[in-house]
Amino acid sequence: MLLLLDIGNTHTHLGLANGARVVRQANLPTAGWWDGGLEHALHRFLGTASIRGAALCSVVPRATAPAAALAGRLAGGECLVLSPRTVRGVGIDYPKPKTIGPDRLANAIAAAHHFGHPVVVVDFGTAVTFDVVNAAGNYVGGIIAPGLAAMTEYLHEKTALLPRIQIREVRAVVGKNTRQAMLVGAVHGYRGLVRELIRELKAELGAPNLPVVATGGYAALLAAKLPEITAVDPRITLEGLRLAWVRRDEPAPARPPRRPRLKR
Repeated sequence: MLLLLDIGNTHTHLGLANGARVVRQANLPTAGWWDGGLEHALHRFLGTASIRGAALCSVVPRATAPAAALAGRLAGGECLVLSPRTVRGVGIDYPKPKTIGPDRLANAIAAAHHFGHPVVVVDFGTAVTFDVVNAAGNYVGGIIAPGLAAMTEYLHEKTALLPRIQIREVRAVVGKNTRQAMLVGAVHGYRGLVRELIRELKAELGAPNLPVVATGGYAALLAAKLPEITAVDPRITLEGLRLAWVRRDEPAPARPPRRPRLKR
């Protein structure tokens, strides 16, 4: 079995995969890396599984080294740490590759593998991120916007009369009370934001039938009434890590030539 770790600012997503797919997943607080709690939880998650390899992506530098060391020990060898240098399955056409979040690279690998390219992944997390793979199979960048929960929490914290709300589907278009009005603005309004950005990306990529894959906490809720979204896959980041491990011995993709700077 293959151990997968997607280390985010709030949660560490654990995965266990066989040669074909991710078969088990769990989410644990990333803070557990500092007090040792996550290591114990990881052993419980694995149970009696025999680990032959490990791959991780991390946006928390403080956690990367101890997590990679532990995963390597459990796998009886080194752990693949996903980065622009170790990525396989997509090329990179981006001015500063080292600034790309490795979780975004994992999303791009999995989306390109399963849906072809061009393709876009929309990750509905603390922020909503759009990751774009062009027709040539290169990661070319993306879009970052405030996350749905972050937006509604900001309204609650910065106003005297707006309450904290639980995000859910709302049928109304005109709110009849404060909570309902906030839900309309959040859910319907957020779908409008996503729809418009997808429309712009289709035009930019010249792809009217652009595959769009959604992941993250609110993916299923928002995709329910967004026909522009092709598929919802909550495990796409872990699947990208699995594919990165499977393809780790392939030659690195060639970097596109640098574009000449325009003279002013």
